[in-house]
Amino acid sequence: MRGIRIVRSTTPWILSIIARTHSNFTYTRSVECARPIIEARNSEFSIFSSSFSMSNLEFPSATANPRLQEECRKNDGGDEDGDNDGDDDDDEEGEELKDDAVKQLRVRDEGLVRDINTVVGILQELGSNRVEMKNKQYDVRATKELVDEVLSRVRNDWETAFTFFLWAGKQPGYAHSVREYHSMISILGKMRKFDTAWALIDEMKGSRTGVSLVKPHTLLIMIRRYCAVHDVARAINTFYAYKRFKFDMGMDEFHGLLSALCRYKNVQDAEHLLFCNKDVFPFNSKSFNIVLNGWCNLIGSPREAERVWMEMGKRGIRYDVVSYASIMSCHSKAGNLYKVFKLYEQMKKMGIIPDRKVYNAVIHALAKGGLVKEAFNLVKTMEEKGIAPDVVTYNSLIKPLCRARKIVEAREVLEEMLRRGLSPTIRTYHAFLRMVRTAEEVFVLLEKMREIDCQPTIETYIMLIRKFCRWRQLDSVFKVWNEICQSGLGPDRGSYIVLIHGLFLNGKLKEAYKFYTEMKEKQLLLEPKIDDMIQTWLANKHITECQIKESKDTQSGRGQSGKQTRAVSEKTDQKKDFVRRPETRMVVRERGFSFWDH
Repeated sequence: MRGIRIVRSTTPWILSIIARTHSNFTYTRSVECARPIIEARNSEFSIFSSSFSMSNLEFPSATANPRLQEECRKNDGGDEDGDNDGDDDDDEEGEELKDDAVKQLRVRDEGLVRDINTVVGILQELGSNRVEMKNKQYDVRATKELVDEVLSRVRNDWETAFTFFLWAGKQPGYAHSVREYHSMISILGKMRKFDTAWALIDEMKGSRTGVSLVKPHTLLIMIRRYCAVHDVARAINTFYAYKRFKFDMGMDEFHGLLSALCRYKNVQDAEHLLFCNKDVFPFNSKSFNIVLNGWCNLIGSPREAERVWMEMGKRGIRYDVVSYASIMSCHSKAGNLYKVFKLYEQMKKMGIIPDRKVYNAVIHALAKGGLVKEAFNLVKTMEEKGIAPDVVTYNSLIKPLCRARKIVEAREVLEEMLRRGLSPTIRTYHAFLRMVRTAEEVFVLLEKMREIDCQPTIETYIMLIRKFCRWRQLDSVFKVWNEICQSGLGPDRGSYIVLIHGLFLNGKLKEAYKFYTEMKEKQLLLEPKIDDMIQTWLANKHITECQIKESKDTQSGRGQSGKQTRAVSEKTDQKKDFVRRPETRMVVRERGFSFWDH
């Protein structure tokens, strides 16, 4: 590939409020951009006065108002214009975004629910016994709904998912549709089983039936999965495959590639790709907006955002409302209130009408800067302009207020949100979960979430595991872990890493090793730092056992020779070097335990 350079308090009130294989593609990495890629996307806001009471507030019933259920189920997207969780300590590092191809089916048919539970139960019981699982006769009939839901529930165990997928494909009267193929390809790609995913795509080409099921979105799933593991070269080679499958390679497809790159923080690569291919895919506002949004909301770098912003001006690329929304959101998150206001005024002078995203960015900046009354006033102005506040608007207020521990203001915003019939989203709950200070409050709040059918996500559970590990409440840690397993969300790689690290830092080394072994058995990619910690502990454990044995042998008159003793001593000195490292000593001092404990 010569078309791109690859660069590398206790708050009880909260609880009462929320009581409502194959690829033929070859690739190389080059340092020069020699040819375009085509050769081979102002009145006050009305709130309750300080005298109002929260004691009688009830959460809207989910059954009485189906709209609230639907609102809660909607994904807020990767960014909430000031309510992006990406910069939070409690969020998963390198959070993996869910692909559109893998979505949980809302099941209402009782018979179908029973069949799904039966299959999932069998799959969990058989565990790693793939041979028995493959030959198992299920007393159910394979349907698209059944396969969709089962794949969704076991999506973090690719072998189980794939074995079931193959079984379903052989059942009489059933054939996989595009949706089931996409779900399985997405699961395989997430677990880096790209050869197997390509084998499925070859099968989709219809060599036996003569009808191809491969769609442009099929290749986009693969592009996204390559981008997620930062294999930019293969992502670009997959973009070439549009031609091979006789799909268009127009501006929309190019924007899809840029969006996938930026979505998984390969923003520098996306920018380089944009400039390399300016002759084939001419510059336009949307192309630059994708890269600008990457720097603004995915990377969160005001400096790089300003550089791209200036580049747009120099090249005569027209700023639009999307451009302003992105850069204002970036400065809003950085707390640069003056810059947000300056851009807001500049936009109005250019005759660009602010949209909801722009208003949300300014509202978030005001709330984060402590100007709560002004933020409420802007919500009112927004309504006067005919733009109704949405859940993101209220989350843009709630999140900074919760972070600033402004309890009264946060609950007033929540009350207004509920009064308008808007249901809190998972991000709303995350803001309040970060404020609670006891395990009891956490689990009560989780129960209230489920009552309105707003189910915790894997990011919710990871945040709580981190929180309980910091509190040294390991019983609560394992309670959350059991909920992850029973929910069908995981455990995935991220949850294993957080759990193992938390147990290790709490001195529970044997338990950490148990989950480390389980993670390896599932063929999940290991974290190098955790691998180093576990291997060092195992070595130290072995040496300690040898020393104890030698000591006993010596006392009983069956001691080893001096030469063997010196050999063990030398090994001990080598392993102790790990503990002498500055970074290790710092962690040990902070966490208050020794690697030699337990």
